[in-house]
Amino acid sequence: MSKIKIYNKTIKNSEALEMILSPDTPESEDLGNQNFLDLYQSAMDLYGLIHARFILSAKGLQMMKEKFLKNVFGACPRILCDRQLVLPIGMSEDLSISRVKVYCPKCQEVYIPRMRFVDVDGAYFGSSFPHIFLQTFPELRPGVSAIKYVPKIYGFKIYGKKGSKYEKLVQMEKEKKEKKESEKSGSYVKMKSKK
Repeated sequence: MSKIKIYNKTIKNSEALEMILSPDTPESEDLGNQNFLDLYQSAMDLYGLIHARFILSAKGLQMMKEKFLKNVFGACPRILCDRQLVLPIGMSEDLSISRVKVYCPKCQEVYIPRMRFVDVDGAYFGSSFPHIFLQTFPELRPGVSAIKYVPKIYGFKIYGKKGSKYEKLVQMEKEKKEKKESEKSGSYVKMKSKK
């Protein structure tokens, strides 16, 4: 039996491919056989990796476009994205690392999908699919959301408090200021030492 190592998993390729191409369905006694179950898993993984390659082809991208437009993959759960359609994405090219997630092209974030796709391996889509898809169909790329959520307490923006995005902005400004001051003092020292 020949085996092939695909990413981090060895797949029994000839038997798995034979199982994929076979019109037969497994019988109930096969489901109790551990060797059969291992082969079945290898066939599923091989099929999934073939799928990951296929959806990057011209025909595969066109088929995925039709599914995307029919809202097969769902919508972004973020309220400010206004039900933007999402695309499937894997967090790794390797098998059994992570389940499939969904990528929102509007907020450019990754989310856990609805129950429908929860048991699908992320490697069956790969980490590049949504980006190649949006490069191929730029007309489907949404504009960046102009609406940003601003946390408030009684109508006042939270500023400089732990957990606020503004805390990060304040920290970045502080670091920039310190860097400029150190560059000025560093250049002054260099000029002074040349004299």
